Amino acid sequence: AGGMAATEHLLDLGHRRIGVISGPEDWLCSRARVDGYRFALERAGEVCDPELIRYGDFQHEGGFTRGNELLALPDPPTAIFAGSDQQALGVYEAARQRGLRIPQDLSVVGFDDLPVARWLSPPLTTVRQPLTAMGRTAAEMLLNLIEGTKLRTQRMELATDLIVRESTAPPRGSSSR
Repeated sequence: AGGMAATEHLLDLGHRRIGVISGPEDWLCSRARVDGYRFALERAGEVCDPELIRYGDFQHEGGFTRGNELLALPDPPTAIFAGSDQQALGVYEAARQRGLRIPQDLSVVGFDDLPVARWLSPPLTTVRQPLTAMGRTAAEMLLNLIEGTKLRTQRMELATDLIVRESTAPPRGSSSR
């Protein structure tokens, strides 16, 4: 749901070339974020360009490396959805080193809503995860397993919230600006 909300926000602003950077491809959460991205594009009638999808790690360095790859494309994205706020920090650095301004030249959305997200310049638009609820749910599931109770489900998805700050804007040259 978070990947879909982030991508829909960028589409609503007028972006059509949206890159995504996620974590390891074999991690369920990485695939879920990319699946949400794909679903939002398809639902909006946009083509999902595989060239704009990058996997790596959820760290700053991974965001920097994959962000540079996306920004070096002949037709680079006007927006990047990073699978973590740490990756988004790396994208900020990659953009800065290329002389790009956020959000005037590149919109960036993160994921996690780490405390640093609101202190970045500009403050990062991000997907907030319900960390307290996630911890409580995981603890309850673990206690049920310890007690021998069968779990009702092997996988649980909790609602996320898109926190819109100042790192996103309509693409340069768009009529919605």
